[in-house]
Amino acid sequence: MTLKGKTLFITGASRGIGLAIAKRAAQDGANIVIIAKTSDPNPKLPGTIYSAAKEVEAAGGNALPLAVDIRDDDAVVAAVAKAVEAFGGIDILVNNASAISLTNTEATPMKRFDLMNGINARGTYLCTSTCLPELKKSAAAGRNPHVLTMSPPLSMKTHWFAAHTAYSMAKYGMSMCTLGHAGEFKKFGIGVNSLWPRTAIATAAMQMIPGVDLALCRKPEILSDAAYLILTGPSTVTGNFFIDDSLLIEHGVTDLDQYSVTPGTKNFVPDFFVD
Repeated sequence: MTLKGKTLFITGASRGIGLAIAKRAAQDGANIVIIAKTSDPNPKLPGTIYSAAKEVEAAGGNALPLAVDIRDDDAVVAAVAKAVEAFGGIDILVNNASAISLTNTEATPMKRFDLMNGINARGTYLCTSTCLPELKKSAAAGRNPHVLTMSPPLSMKTHWFAAHTAYSMAKYGMSMCTLGHAGEFKKFGIGVNSLWPRTAIATAAMQMIPGVDLALCRKPEILSDAAYLILTGPSTVTGNFFIDDSLLIEHGVTDLDQYSVTPGTKNFVPDFFVD
């Protein structure tokens, strides 16, 4: 199975992991709806919806760049309508957009709490609920629809919360959407899963976190290749919290060193939430 002719609605697709997933799907000739806020260049964070569209088209796909804040209900509804108008429907939703602040309670003002929970948990729920009618149509047409959320396994352990309670709540909110929607949408034939990296991933956003050595990270392509395996697999596979390297190994990928920023690295920066 390939993604040729499929339409993917990807949030946070202007750079990093979202863009990598978009470009991998584009290699099959997929239609990519690029959802992100960045329409004008930012010197601190390279990449806009328009530069991403050029990369998607260069990779062989069709692109629809849309400047959308996924905290805005009306903007998400309008974006879904534009996607349907352009490509006839939506087969896959990738909930990738996320905000991060690794701060403790005293250092997390409510404005930052609302930002993270508004984008991560609420934004994931909003995009999923708004895309659901189109995903149901895709299922009825036998087009193997999926929802894939970039969020961690649910591990309710104190050490994953203590240092940054607000961020952990926001990320686990995304994972709770996966858990609930997998059960709720199973009767429709829609696969709902989460994907998370074992190691830190070298992205522009990660570069802004103090103390992270990007040389000891993996490239975003490890997630895009893992995501591709999920999205081209049957939608009956649902309710899983996949870890990128384990999934690739299960599918026979033996050369994980290709994903290392520094070839030969053994001691990567570990990601959060992986026990």
